[in-house]
Amino acid sequence: MEDSGTGDSISKDTTGQDTAGNDDAGQGRRSPQGLARYARPALIAGAVIAVVCIALLVIIFFLDSFNATVYSVGGKNVQDATDEARAIRDTYTATRLGGIIFLITGVLLAAAGAVLVYRHRNDEGRNADEDDGQDVDFEDLAGQ
Repeated sequence: MEDSGTGDSISKDTTGQDTAGNDDAGQGRRSPQGLARYARPALIAGAVIAVVCIALLVIIFFLDSFNATVYSVGGKNVQDATDEARAIRDTYTATRLGGIIFLITGVLLAAAGAVLVYRHRNDEGRNADEDDGQDVDFEDLAGQ
């Protein structure tokens, strides 16, 4: 029978030999090209950025609430038109704006990475979870 090049067929000269783990040896699997190689790192980085920004925004929300509560204990209102109330309202404005911008960036980065991972899910490429054809068991590790 003619070899189709799929790596599953066994040629006549290897009949009877142990070829386990050599199915992909010599086939030279293709690695993802272009942006597809950055899809998983982009997905992970985007997710981490989004989670950190959400945590930052939650902390800022609680700090704003705390500052408003402490300011209002003396009978004052944080919504007053005074300079002191305006300063308390504007304390975390830049951080909040930066957190929202980075949150949007992280979500877009994660979404783009997810789309690329989904589009290239069936491409032939070396997976990080696949082994490289080496079969190491306890006897090999123990030196027996």
